[in-house]
Amino acid sequence: MSAGGDGKASLNFSSKARLPRLSVEQYVQGVRENNRTVLAQAITLVESNSAAHMEMAQEVIRQLLPHTGNSIRIGVSGVPGAGKSTFIEAFGTMLCEKGHRVAVLAVDPSSTVTGGSILGDKTRMELLSRNPQAFIRPSATGGTLGGVNRKTRETMLICEAAGYDVILVETVGVGQSETTVRSMVDFFLLLVLTGAGDELQGIKKGIMEIADALVINKADGENRTRALIAKGEYNRVLHYLQPATSGWETKAYMCSALTGEGIADIWDVIGQFREKTMKTGSFAARRKAQLRDWMHSMVQDYLRTTFFGNPQVAQMLPAIEQSVASGELSPTSAVQQLVAIYEKAIMK
Repeated sequence: MSAGGDGKASLNFSSKARLPRLSVEQYVQGVRENNRTVLAQAITLVESNSAAHMEMAQEVIRQLLPHTGNSIRIGVSGVPGAGKSTFIEAFGTMLCEKGHRVAVLAVDPSSTVTGGSILGDKTRMELLSRNPQAFIRPSATGGTLGGVNRKTRETMLICEAAGYDVILVETVGVGQSETTVRSMVDFFLLLVLTGAGDELQGIKKGIMEIADALVINKADGENRTRALIAKGEYNRVLHYLQPATSGWETKAYMCSALTGEGIADIWDVIGQFREKTMKTGSFAARRKAQLRDWMHSMVQDYLRTTFFGNPQVAQMLPAIEQSVASGELSPTSAVQQLVAIYEKAIMK
């Protein structure tokens, strides 16, 4: 064993393998001790699509589960130019100064090539990335089993087991990413711009409906007056929308990630949200519903993967797709043919 960067003993890793040759028990122990090297490797294990790695990862998750669930999970999204990275750094740094341990994860279901922009964000979040109380990690994407949904959720559980009590799940895509993140967090925060006019038109109603708070960033200097006007505009719109969380009224707030003004107030709002929803039971109900939805989405992912991964289906798919495209075959008939091919193949 050798000393790790965090001052704790780290386990020896094989330089020839992409993953360390650790046992399940060593992964669990390393995560529980917040050995950051083992923590990062455990997340890499979870993100692997190797059948052997996935089996081991699930056992690691199973043993860590009793130590999860003790964080507040916050989704953070924002319209272009809203200063999301600056906000996350200011917000995360403030929380670390208050004694919290913060994990920042990124989700980008819209990209199967780049894996999201969090690596760039990590470079811009220099102060937060150097803080020993913080942990910044990209979330793998792609059309593989479980995809973002499974990998980000399980990464979140690993971070909770390592003692991180605030999980910030950042979206770097648009549309689908907001919906995905809403399905795995307790509180969803949407960063917006000053000067509500044109910008308000650019925010889809559906995204505003899933937000528990709208935060107008860059409310400083000459922008402060415009931010006050925007706050009123957003609150008027929110008044007519269905609340994202039962028993909670979504409102617009102001802050400046640059000066730090209003950042602590956002944390107070989240604290009020947590206290109120825990009393009403909606906090626990949401988490239970999310676990059920996660299970159903995993079943769907598994069935989709095994169906299209079947050799007979893969062989016949191009010809059937061509028949549909040319109008020779209806989509319904195509599905019936493919299902028949699959059922015959698995019955052999």
